[in-house]
Amino acid sequence: MLVIELFIVCATLGVSLPLRPWRMLAGPLGAPWAASLVVLSLLWGLPQMLPAGISIQLSGACLLVLMFGWPLAVIELVLIALVVGIFGRLGWQDVMSQLVWIGLVPATLSLALGEALRRGLPAHPFIYVLGRAFIGTALSIFLAGIAYEFAHHLLGGVAVEHALVARWLMAWGDAFLTGMLVAIFVAFVPEWLATWSDRRYLGPPPD
Repeated sequence: MLVIELFIVCATLGVSLPLRPWRMLAGPLGAPWAASLVVLSLLWGLPQMLPAGISIQLSGACLLVLMFGWPLAVIELVLIALVVGIFGRLGWQDVMSQLVWIGLVPATLSLALGEALRRGLPAHPFIYVLGRAFIGTALSIFLAGIAYEFAHHLLGGVAVEHALVARWLMAWGDAFLTGMLVAIFVAFVPEWLATWSDRRYLGPPPD
């Protein structure tokens, strides 16, 4: 499993780093990017502070993709994992697993689902908020959870059936959070969403 996870991390960084997405931080995305790095580092470290047996994990990966684009989201997720690994109590192998299955895989699935919606459905704000931010996040988190459970099942882990219901329910926590924040950003600070375009979703301004 560690080999697979290392391959995913190297592959995603190998695609994102040559694009130099950090150049976007010189504009209005700089402040929200720094804030999201701090907030998500705390959220990713939260499960380590909960009593044993309680596992609540918010991802935030799909929100990062919508706000900053996939390449910059990948870099931020890696930085978050480094912070959790340095200041948390988990071993680096557990942090790597968290990075891949809570971060990079959902982010990549969100990118793919978003592209499918963009090509297959009309350019409408409702499609963007409900489709990409809400339903797209739920599906991305859930599919990543399925991939994790099946990978562990094939490698001798617990039966996958016992975890799918929990994965489905937990995916909606991220979906509600992402959908709510994206709706607020569309209304008040659309410049915080790199994947949003007024011209595309609202039409050209009147003459």
